[in-house]
Amino acid sequence: MPAGTWYSGEWGISSLASRLLGVVADARLMRRGFHSGTPRPATWAERSTAVPDRPSDLAWARMEPVRSIRYGIQKGLSAPFAEVMTHPQIEGSEWVQQLDRPAILVANHSSHADTPLLLHALGDRVRERTVVAAAADYFYRRPWLGRVVSLWLNTFPFARSGGAQEVMHRSSVLLKSGWNLLVFPEGTRSPDGRLQPFKPGVGHLAVENRTPVIPMHVRGSQRVLPKGRNVPLPAPVRIRVGKPLSPGAGETSRDFADRVEQAVQALAKGSTSPELTGSWIERWKASDKRAPRPRARLAPEAPE
Repeated sequence: MPAGTWYSGEWGISSLASRLLGVVADARLMRRGFHSGTPRPATWAERSTAVPDRPSDLAWARMEPVRSIRYGIQKGLSAPFAEVMTHPQIEGSEWVQQLDRPAILVANHSSHADTPLLLHALGDRVRERTVVAAAADYFYRRPWLGRVVSLWLNTFPFARSGGAQEVMHRSSVLLKSGWNLLVFPEGTRSPDGRLQPFKPGVGHLAVENRTPVIPMHVRGSQRVLPKGRNVPLPAPVRIRVGKPLSPGAGETSRDFADRVEQAVQALAKGSTSPELTGSWIERWKASDKRAPRPRARLAPEAPE
């Protein structure tokens, strides 16, 4: 037996009690570190942001039976509600009724009502093949809300600031997979309905993927659901759709984004210039449905 009394030494009662108290203290520290809403222990290293989590593009929202469920929700609930609440007046719908190739749909943003109204303005075929870029830090901060909007509007998380390379890559993958992409280049809702400066990301997507951009403008949606309000109000809405724009040879991402912004501004001002809305011949060709195109179904995407 080791030298010393029974209550002292390396394996004595006082030593075991000290070890037990140490384990309890460590357990409390771990509980404090993992408890949501409390500050991290001062002895812990700062959180690292060098390797951010890989964002999900929610491929399940673009697979069956979710696509059929969303079609029923949008046709049976969203569309009738939009008609009753806003009686939307849509101009230039011929540009978004039959798209032969994926396109980027660009619009101003002043209300949460913008997305369902713009989707309502699209034809059934185009709407079913359109994904919506939604603010990752707003809609996907709460997982349940992210799932709801993904089911209802076919959204995917889009980073508004910092670490956007992965999201831009996923946007390109969606375009190359045959999906149209609805984006709001202002980045956030306008508080007064006036157009805010566009971010250059839309120009980068269009130039890198050689994808046409369709400018769109929504007027009156801020009266339906203004920023800071959760209950929609009835108000008339006008949606104008412009002629598709394509990046020119040697045109930079920033220059093309500026050109798209000018087109949306012109739509807001009511311009009917042929360069913006197209000539009557171009509009007639775009609306010509005498040769119906077969309904295309995209192949299901494999979940991550």
